[in-house]
Parts: sequence; structure tokens; C-alpha cells
Amino acid sequence: MRLIVNGTERVLEADVRTSLLDALRDHLDLTGTKKGCDHGQCGACTVLVNGRRINSCLTLAVMHEGDEITTVEGLGEPGNLHPMQQSFLAHDGFQCGYCTPGQIVSAVGMLGEWAENWPSHVSEGLDGNLVLSNEEISERMSGNLCRCSAYPNIVDAIRSVGAEGETRRADERRRDAA
Repeated sequence: MRLIVNGTERVLEADVRTSLLDALRDHLDLTGTKKGCDHGQCGACTVLVNGRRINSCLTLAVMHEGDEITTVEGLGEPGNLHPMQQSFLAHDGFQCGYCTPGQIVSAVGMLGEWAENWPSHVSEGLDGNLVLSNEEISERMSGNLCRCSAYPNIVDAIRSVGAEGETRRADERRRDAA
């Protein structure tokens, strides 16, 4: 099968029952994506497929031929980290680090959903003016667990990157109104 992973087409031979998670880790040696529960309950295996976050343990690799798959390795690189990776470092958004790749990838996807005005269960309105509150971040990240309880710092890291996005969105609205 052919997968497009982190911008590169990769060809692998695997059983059609191979999960996307196992294809990434065991066949493509991309071990940043973690296997936690293998049941879609912890979020350690979160990747982006066509910009949308999914639990890679719950989907078959063969289902994603031709899709753009982004793992934590594809977000940035040493010396040129993705803003979310940099923010997790700046805000100590990790302790043991096991859940961190899934948290970071999920946060990137979550901010994409927020930027597109996708409401969550706790969003106050559907008017397109969603506020990135702690409650909103916690709700949107509820599929990613951290057994070390680094949640306050994770929320701070996400809010920091989200605030930069809010500033850009406000500037765009002002330009559009002018």
C-alpha cells in the first residue's frame, strides 16, 4: 500500500488488518506516535489525516491510501520546531513525555477545528466567535489523557499558541471590514 506520511510517499507491505498506528510504528519506524490503550481511549496515538485528528489505533492503514498523514515527526524538526512543540517546551506541558506526541498533534488539530469555528459541547454560541477558554480547550482535548496530570501546563501551552491565532483572526476581520 502507498501512504503519504509527513509529506513523503511511502510504500509498505502489510496485512490489510494492520492498524494505521502499527503501520507507522512497526513498518515505517515512526515511533513518535505511541501505543497506549489500543482502544481509542487515551489519545496517545493521535495523528492528523488530511488535517483532521484521529486515533490511529482505530483505523486500518489501507483505508488511508492517498491521504495526507501527519505524525508528530512531521510537525517540526530539531532546530525548527512547530509552534505547538515550542509552546509545550516553554510551558512545561509534559512530565514523563509518553502522551506528549499525541497531545501536541491533537492540539494542532484542535486549533484547526477552532479556527474553522467548529463548536464543541461547551461552546457558548454558534455565531462564529468562539472563545478559546480553559474550559473550551479542556473539552476539545478530553480525548487525550495524561497520567502525570500535566493538564494545567498543557492548557497553557495550547492557549499560548491559540492566542497568536486569535490575534491573526482579529487582524483578518479588521482587514475584511475595512
